[in-house]
Amino acid sequence: MSLAGVKALTFDTGGTVLDWHSGFRDAFAEAGRRHGIDSDWAALANDLRRRSMQAMLNLGENGPPGHNFDEAHRFCLDTLLADEGLEGVDETDRRAIAWDAPHSFEAWPDVREGLAALRGHFIVVSFTLLSYRLVIDTSRRNGLTWDAVLSCEGLGVCKLLPEAYRRAARRLQLAPEECLMVACHPYDLDAARGVGFRTALVRRPREWGPEPVDRPHVPEPGTYDIEVDNIIDLAKVLAD
Repeated sequence: MSLAGVKALTFDTGGTVLDWHSGFRDAFAEAGRRHGIDSDWAALANDLRRRSMQAMLNLGENGPPGHNFDEAHRFCLDTLLADEGLEGVDETDRRAIAWDAPHSFEAWPDVREGLAALRGHFIVVSFTLLSYRLVIDTSRRNGLTWDAVLSCEGLGVCKLLPEAYRRAARRLQLAPEECLMVACHPYDLDAARGVGFRTALVRRPREWGPEPVDRPHVPEPGTYDIEVDNIIDLAKVLAD
């Protein structure tokens, strides 16, 4: 199927661009070291991610969103630590996990080169549930350049609601079919496709860490318009 009409690439950022698992895991482990606590920090990192995502997805459906992703990270962390009997983790470490870690996430190794290549031909946008500040901080840290940042924080409605995707396209003054949603999450691609976006799956098999127990379901090959292993390959496919 031709992608000749695509003018903008809208990138999921929290897993497609940034390695959140390693960042959260390492922050949990450092807090444990400081307090003499041992636990499955990788599992806790994934639990925090699940909880904070659930606190954000479809937010705004029944009224203006009451929090952003940074706030979700913090209140979900507090609940998680209470549930795990880790109330002794102090304020310094809570801030390190919920703020310092995500605002310092590393990008996947292919991202910087891939985005630079794509920006020569397309509008390249971060379209994300993440807060503006989180995207700003991680982009500066990793040397990433976006043509725009479309955070659901500013759109006033969150993925996976169809209106989030429609508003993103309108902000770019494009029709949905002129936008290519780039994500490693099938649910994001499916929602975007539902309002007319084209879709590109970037596989991130280590998004949830090296162990397969938390790995999400992988869609059947051919489900999306483009399916690649990294953003450099995406740039090559779109250049053909």
